[in-house]
Amino acid sequence: MSDQAADHADAPEAWLVQLAHQAADPIIIADPDGRIRFWNAAATSVLGWTAEQAIGESLDIIIPDRQRPRHWAGYERVMATGETDYGDKLLRVPSLHPDGQRHSIAFTVTLLKDADGAVTAIAAIIRDETERWQEERDLRRQLSELTTAAPTP
Repeated sequence: MSDQAADHADAPEAWLVQLAHQAADPIIIADPDGRIRFWNAAATSVLGWTAEQAIGESLDIIIPDRQRPRHWAGYERVMATGETDYGDKLLRVPSLHPDGQRHSIAFTVTLLKDADGAVTAIAAIIRDETERWQEERDLRRQLSELTTAAPTP
């Protein structure tokens, strides 16, 4: 191996760490118990919690009360089976901010596994969908108003 190749042998791993920390999209990693283990700066920007506030806490800090039973039922199933239906699908859900406000997010998940195939963590790559969700809600309301106001034949 050349000296130049040896200098860059660990580069891919270092690049992945930089990517996770500096990505424009929020990245969160949680352990099998649902405790947050990684939270990048973009997660703070979109979800409102700082890394210091979030790391070590349950995912419940970002899950509205009403969605928690469904979330945890699915989370426990994924951790037990090592399979998810959302690996290649965008999931749209509400999120909870520290001030109690709800926002709309969309995310994909990736299961992180050990050499034996056991799930050791789950990573979510998130985007803020609040503006899109509000626009769609306004369009549905406008359509409903137009439909209601239209004369019947």
